[in-house]
Amino acid sequence: MTDPIRIQNNPSIQKTASNLSPKAAAQGQGFAQALEQKTREQEIRFSNHAQKRLQSREISLSDEGLARLAQAVEKVEKRGGKESLVLMDDLAFIVNVRQRLVVTALDARERGEGVFTQIDSVVLAD
Repeated sequence: MTDPIRIQNNPSIQKTASNLSPKAAAQGQGFAQALEQKTREQEIRFSNHAQKRLQSREISLSDEGLARLAQAVEKVEKRGGKESLVLMDDLAFIVNVRQRLVVTALDARERGEGVFTQIDSVVLAD
């Protein structure tokens, strides 16, 4: 003889629309969470040091500039870069690629001797 089928009501699963089954709603939440996490991972962050350098050097980035920087980091990440120099117009950024963290920023006036050490790659932002 077979055991009877038992259905348990799971209150943690909520329907997002009346036509979705609990399973479909749970999958939708998983997808939304994964998408949000992926979006957060693609964001570029700035270290305290980089923020101070941006402020003291009066460097500001528009949304377009941030998008270009993020695209450049994605590009070098695909090639295996870890610590990269990103060149964008007259700006230069040292970026920890794995953490998507800008370590420092400088412009043409503040580049010192123009020597960059402890990087493994250079990428030109489109």
